[in-house]
Formats: sequence, structure tokens, C-alpha cells
Amino acid sequence: MTDPLDIRRLYGRSQGHPLRTRAQGLVDDLLPRVQVPAGGALSAEGLFGDARPLGFEVGFGKGEQLAFQAARAPDWGFIGAEPYLNGVAGLLAEIEDRALSNVRVHRGDAIDVLERLPDASLSAVWVLHPDPWPKGRHAKRRFVNSGPIGLVAAKLKPGGTLRIATDHPLYLRHTLTVMQQIAAFEWTAESPADWKTVPEDWPDTRFAQKARALGHDVWRLIYRRR
Repeated sequence: MTDPLDIRRLYGRSQGHPLRTRAQGLVDDLLPRVQVPAGGALSAEGLFGDARPLGFEVGFGKGEQLAFQAARAPDWGFIGAEPYLNGVAGLLAEIEDRALSNVRVHRGDAIDVLERLPDASLSAVWVLHPDPWPKGRHAKRRFVNSGPIGLVAAKLKPGGTLRIATDHPLYLRHTLTVMQQIAAFEWTAESPADWKTVPEDWPDTRFAQKARALGHDVWRLIYRRR
């Protein structure tokens, strides 16, 4: 059986429509200043100059959630990984518009960054509306699998949180099954209200808004690192 960590590409296409002038300018000028360095070990000190808490978002979409968290916690450092160039441009616009200095960006696979971080270095991880890869033969590409989630467990501090959101029933069932088998995590929900109620620090992304507009439920799961 193939180890999920050997599937280096857990995503589909990496670019959509051509970038507009401002977006292209941000990619050309701002991205080099805030991107995660290529190669070598990573740390809070190396990325932000001090030993601050770190948050990491896997596939940040257009970056609105990551920017929200960065504005809310300026004393934290936030790392986002997103292969989709149009999404990277969206986060860069958020960084510029909000004057955020505590965000670093990786255009590519989240695993490539996670592997370079020290164990127990992250305080929070977000995996929001990942590609469900609904066909059974593509299930190995789902981020929520034992390999990637085991890596997340290694990088999270004890007491750190992993937040997962999906509007896809199949992915919800898959996530609950996978997470139940990983002893490093405990699900924080004690009643249906705990996973149906939206926390104040968990804004809707555009993916969640689109799902609600289509009449889909959005499920939000919070796991704690034991």
C-alpha cells in the first residue's frame, strides 16, 4: 500500500484565470518578501525573528481565514500553504490591505513545509474545505489520511488544535473514521451543539459561504493534540 506521504501532489490544478494587474504585481513584488524560504529547516525564529506561537493553514483558498487569524493574533506567526496561484494572490492582497507582518506564504504542497518544521512547534493547524477527492481510487490523495495527519500530530504541541471543515458528507465520514484511529488526537465535541455551533474565532470562508448558498451543511471539527 502506498504511504500517503509519498503522494506529493494532494491537489489538482495550480492556476485558473489569468491574474489581474494588481494580483500579478503582488505575486511579483510582495510574494518574494513573505514567502517561506526554499529548502532547509524552518522555525519561528527564522521566519519571524522570535519564538512566537505558530499557526499553519493547509490550503488557504483566497486567504481570508488566515488573514483573519493573523489580524486577530499579531503576536503569533502564521504560515499558509496553497498551490493555487490565484489563491496565493488573494492572500497577498489581504496581507497588503491589512498591513500584516506576521504571515509567511508557501505556494505548493503543505507537506513540503510541515516536514521542515521542528516537532511540537505548531500551536494550531487548519484544514478547511479540502478537496474531497470523492472517487474511491483517489482517496489516497485526501489530506485527511493517516500519513499527513500523523505528520500534523508530530508538529503540533500537546494541547495544540487541529480544525477541519467540510461540506462534503463523504469527506465528513472519512474524516471521522480516520481521526478516530489516530490516538494522538481527541475530538473536543461532547454534544452535537459543540460541533454545530460556530466559534467566534472561526469565520466562514468563501467555500463555506458557497456551500451554504447551495443548501449544504458545513461541519466544523476541532481536535486537540493529546
